[in-house]
Amino acid sequence: MMRTFALACWLVSGVVVASSGGIPLEDPRVDLKDIASLRKGAETFAHYCLTCHSASFMRYSRIGQDLGWSEEEVLNRLVSTNSKIGDPMTVAMPKAEAKKWFGRVPPDLSVITRSRGSEWVYTYLKSFYLDPARPFGVNNLVFKDVGMPHVLWELQGYAEPIIEDHDGHKVVTGAKVVQPGRYTPEQYEQTVHDLVNFLTYVGEPSKIERQQLGMWVLLFLAVFTALAYLLKREYWRGIH
Repeated sequence: MMRTFALACWLVSGVVVASSGGIPLEDPRVDLKDIASLRKGAETFAHYCLTCHSASFMRYSRIGQDLGWSEEEVLNRLVSTNSKIGDPMTVAMPKAEAKKWFGRVPPDLSVITRSRGSEWVYTYLKSFYLDPARPFGVNNLVFKDVGMPHVLWELQGYAEPIIEDHDGHKVVTGAKVVQPGRYTPEQYEQTVHDLVNFLTYVGEPSKIERQQLGMWVLLFLAVFTALAYLLKREYWRGIH
């Protein structure tokens, strides 16, 4: 359906896509303490991303533990295959089929925000636009000639490229939604925020616990330093 609509749109000829280095990256406002956001992001990932992309470093049981879901809730909300609560988040798609359909096996997203950065992933998910010349009918402002479809198109809608003339070259500098999806722009932005928030959590699930432990370590060191200083003063008082 998406490709049919894309082919029906006006053709953009001689367009040069601006490189990712020229596209300002947006701040996703990651907040790993926002459990409601992490839950929504987990559900979005399971429903829209997990079909092709795994997150094999993360187990369903760990998600339930960290996000306050029971085993039954995790299975009902996130699992659509025969996976069990202790299984990692893997896809059922055979690698051979995936390579045939997409040209390569879709990457595991366990550490995508650590390798690319949360800002890059957030901006990428907001930067798809129609391009009939591409196999899936879309391109991306951040990732030129992207090889995947816009899986969230039904939520965001379709965007056409904003084209400017730069020294005689047609350059795509932005994108504008011309056919809205199910969500308003504000709702879609929140959905992408929640998804990136979840992916950031998946990349380092122990980060909050580590930061909290770090505060206790610093407090211990501060108290120990104070006691050591008082002990030193008392020791040298007797010597003098």
